[in-house]
Amino acid sequence: MADRASDSAAADDAPEIFDDLYLGLRAGGALRKQRRGEPLTRDEQEALGRWQRLSVGRKTLAIGAFSVGTFGLGFTLGGLVFGRWRKA
Repeated sequence: MADRASDSAAADDAPEIFDDLYLGLRAGGALRKQRRGEPLTRDEQEALGRWQRLSVGRKTLAIGAFSVGTFGLGFTLGGLVFGRWRKA
């Protein structure tokens, strides 16, 4: 029974992680635009505000998920490009 509860909790958290990841990407773009002195749209201001209000744990999880995903993709593509099946 405890396993089912943890499985359903993990399944419920999955969409939130993707939402947080997307929010972080939008907020990062808004911060870059803001540093350059460009005016922000209403959506960018909202994304930046939501990201700033997000807890440190959720920010860490979103950034970590992005890092692991990027590393995994790079590792996979590197293996395909430089793998043994490719002739020199």
